[in-house]
Amino acid sequence: MKFPSEFKFTKEHEWISAISGTANVGVSAYAIEQLGDVVHVELPEVGVEFETGATFGTIESTKTVSDLYMPVAGRVSDVNHAIKDRPETLQEDAYRWLIKVEVRRDAASSHLLNASEYATFVAKQDH
Repeated sequence: MKFPSEFKFTKEHEWISAISGTANVGVSAYAIEQLGDVVHVELPEVGVEFETGATFGTIESTKTVSDLYMPVAGRVSDVNHAIKDRPETLQEDAYRWLIKVEVRRDAASSHLLNASEYATFVAKQDH
């Protein structure tokens, strides 16, 4: 399973492409694999602001519904409507962005994991 080295990850299995400026946010391949067939994704409206760790949406599979958590504080600047319309495409490529966020200047990021730290974290989840 691949975890792109340019991304940072949360222990709740979201990824973020940058920790300043505008960043893409999505769900890791590990999370998609655990969820199974994704059937619905609920995402916020553009302009909504979230604190680090706040729930910004949900992802529903044939197994469960899981909350999506904001990796860093910021304001939603774009929503991937293609994912909302065809959530099953996340199985083809888990690293499709769900939302774009304008990261707040004072956003904490020390809790985020790099790709190798995240790989170690998920390996422990499977044992």
